[in-house]
Amino acid sequence: MSAAGEASILYEYPFNERVRTLLRLEDLFDRLAYFRAQEHAYCHHTALMTLFEILEMTARADLKGELLQELERQKQTLLALRNNPQVSETALAAVLADIDRAQQALNATPGKAGQPLRDNEWLTSIRSRAGIPGGTCEFDLPSYHAWLMRDARARGADLDGWLRTLTQFNDALAIVLRLLRETAHRSQQVAVQGAYQQMLQGRTYALLQVRVAADGGAIPEISANKYALWIRFTTADRDFKPRPLERDVPFELALCAF
Repeated sequence: MSAAGEASILYEYPFNERVRTLLRLEDLFDRLAYFRAQEHAYCHHTALMTLFEILEMTARADLKGELLQELERQKQTLLALRNNPQVSETALAAVLADIDRAQQALNATPGKAGQPLRDNEWLTSIRSRAGIPGGTCEFDLPSYHAWLMRDARARGADLDGWLRTLTQFNDALAIVLRLLRETAHRSQQVAVQGAYQQMLQGRTYALLQVRVAADGGAIPEISANKYALWIRFTTADRDFKPRPLERDVPFELALCAF
């Protein structure tokens, strides 16, 4: 989910595990960038914990191979658009150049995403304690406490150095998700009494987007497969427990396919 200005909220739902992983990583990279840009030690602590989450996610799958596969598929699709009078050759060349750079950067990276960070004994010692509630206190990790007490610029420089080992992965997934979102077929819909269903006729989609008014209190609960999608809108009660929303809800629906 991502905010889309003050007037509406955008919710995204992945149709497959690959896109699910890319969306989660995108969210983590965005969070990491935000907290890295701050100066307080607590913010840099959160940035480092987020970095560990990224390492955990990328350890479970061949992210490099999947990104290279997606980039090549997008590249071949775009190459087929050359000499199409409805496509800007300049814009097409720019996107293809971005893909080529991303492919070269990934191919030049040995091992898994963030492998140098996995080999760093000091970071590994912190990571092993991070899963314990309060496990990174100064009496558990005095060297980490000393690092947090350093000047913000010095901490930031260290974080930037660690992040550079993951930049090529972040850049590549950003290209893949941008190109996916640009395929969106948008339509205005209404969920009658808070419920909406649409048959997909077996067409394969990768991403579903639902945009709703920010002030309407409508929260979409989404379920979808290649045959149909279902959206049931709820609202939060006083204890933030979701309950069915039994009124018509206008929303924008977008379906994206590779």
